[in-house]
Amino acid sequence: MTEDVIEIEADDAQEAVAAGAMLLDVREPEEWLEGHAPGALHVPMRDVQDRLAELPKDRLVVAICRSGSRSRAVAALLAAEGYDVVNAIGGMQAWQAYGFDVVTDAGTVGVVA
Repeated sequence: MTEDVIEIEADDAQEAVAAGAMLLDVREPEEWLEGHAPGALHVPMRDVQDRLAELPKDRLVVAICRSGSRSRAVAALLAAEGYDVVNAIGGMQAWQAYGFDVVTDAGTVGVVA
């Protein structure tokens, strides 16, 4: 089913989030701590199935990971569960390459690990 996942570039992902979409970061905790997009919800890939109730079904969900592979699998899972979801191609690496903010939980400048 992963062939049915809609994929968007990082700049389109950022625009979608600015317009009200939820950015769902599915990376591991240590990756998140190094740096993430402001306002993203962190749900490690392994926990997504158990935390579906935290995800909105009434707005777009943009799944993101480090490179776009894990988030593609999560997007496929969410699409099968009825969510309006897209995958961010290139993940947080592309997000950072576009110059979009990457922060730590403390609000300082972060990096993509």
